[in-house]
Amino acid sequence: MTDPKHTIKSGRAVLGIEFGSTRIKAVLIDEHNAPIAQGAHEWENRYEGKIWTYSIDDIWNGLQDCYADLRKNVKEQYDEEITELAGIGISAMMHGYMAFGKDEKILVPFRTWRNTNTGKAAAELSKLFNFNIPLRWSISHVYEAIIDGESHVKDINFLTTLAGYVHWKLTGKRVLGIGDASGMLPIDSTTNDYDATMVEKFDNLIASKDLGWKILDILPKVLLAGENAGNLTEEGAKLLDPSGNLQAGAPLCPPEGDAGTGMVATNAVRKRTGNVSAGTSSFSMIVLEKALSRPYEAIDMVTTPCGSPVAMVHCNNCTSDLNAWVSLFKEYANLLGVEVNMGDVFSKLYNHALEGDTDCGGLIAYNYFSGEPITGLQEGRPMFVRTAGDKFNLANFIRTNLYAAVAVLKIGNDVLFKDEHVEVDRITGHGGLFKTPGVGQRILAAAINSPISVMETAGEGGAWGIALLAGYMVNNKDNESLADYLDKHVFAGNKGVEIAPTAEEVAGFDTYIESYKAGLAIEQAAVANKK
Repeated sequence: MTDPKHTIKSGRAVLGIEFGSTRIKAVLIDEHNAPIAQGAHEWENRYEGKIWTYSIDDIWNGLQDCYADLRKNVKEQYDEEITELAGIGISAMMHGYMAFGKDEKILVPFRTWRNTNTGKAAAELSKLFNFNIPLRWSISHVYEAIIDGESHVKDINFLTTLAGYVHWKLTGKRVLGIGDASGMLPIDSTTNDYDATMVEKFDNLIASKDLGWKILDILPKVLLAGENAGNLTEEGAKLLDPSGNLQAGAPLCPPEGDAGTGMVATNAVRKRTGNVSAGTSSFSMIVLEKALSRPYEAIDMVTTPCGSPVAMVHCNNCTSDLNAWVSLFKEYANLLGVEVNMGDVFSKLYNHALEGDTDCGGLIAYNYFSGEPITGLQEGRPMFVRTAGDKFNLANFIRTNLYAAVAVLKIGNDVLFKDEHVEVDRITGHGGLFKTPGVGQRILAAAINSPISVMETAGEGGAWGIALLAGYMVNNKDNESLADYLDKHVFAGNKGVEIAPTAEEVAGFDTYIESYKAGLAIEQAAVANKK
């Protein structure tokens, strides 16, 4: 066992920081990859000028407040100050658009992954590349800006993601981890760099625009996990810690996206492994043994932090509607004069749902707070649907809302498992859906017909994941692969608690999903007729 106080004092701690959609989180780990301190800052995106964005001030004020909270936590626990760090890693929500001019100032407000104004560009590029290009990818954003004739495009000197931007300002290096880079422009996993054929096609596509740059001129350099991505400069140290206590010099690992750090935090970077993140939104990541036979709109192709191809199913909606229904039951209990803990309400209702019919008795729910590209919805309307003859009881009602939380995820993964016959050895779940032990895990297992594991450490999240990547860069003395390093030095054989679905549960969910897909016309009508 190490002494955290001595680890911090001697400058051997490693820092990971992740910019999530609603929270910036910092995690400090020791030489054995165990978290020893943390800090956080709550923030929220803004809808300004028809764009979802965070301002530059939001980014730096949030980072500094998060780091100050970490310093406070270290002081309270160990009566120490952070002056030196062995390594640092920066991660953030993937994709989006941050374009900078020669003066290093942002040309237009940061366009986050939530923006869906890139439909024309994504469709054209998907056809040109014969590769699914999602709306939220950086290449979609820059091409849409070109199509729309935005005047700033000719002035772009550097295009990056949020993680790449923060890393650049801390180190001076215009680089990006391969996982995050795969959400800017597709990656060729044989070269571990941007796909050369697609680069050429894109440059030919925009050649007549005479913009003064080609796409590789403005993109960050691609780096793999374990590589040194620069060191904290004097200016960077002051940006991170305005108090002046933190010294410059710490090495930084390649900045990564939150999908990559989720893979690391769940030990799912090896081929034939995967993970599912289920919270406000959801996504699954399956590390492939070979390429898919063709592109699919439901599947985004990205990579692990070490460059292996990953099939990603990304869903905009997951637990928001489910949480709203559970809150309604708590409100009813309070109306009866019964004070109940919210966690108990979740636990009681979730566990009762397991007593319902495996096909939910014919009930259907749509959890669409926002649009859902996989099912063709540009907008969403939360909706519960039943007929007079369905088995309407509490267990089936809660169960159908649990099913709804992962229904779109199932539709996407059915492409992988049923159409492409992808095989996996282990899938790990993490996120709010799995807080009630065993329930969300069993529902997801039935949805995708695969055993699901949940680890206690998965709750540490992406900030821990990027800290592990920084630790891998610093401590991987034996040149082990990332997968081997995680197995040996972080998880040490811990595969979590696994639940496998029964044949009846799988068949029941399959029946439910057919009704769900048939009823999408109801959801579409609601969007069309309720403004």
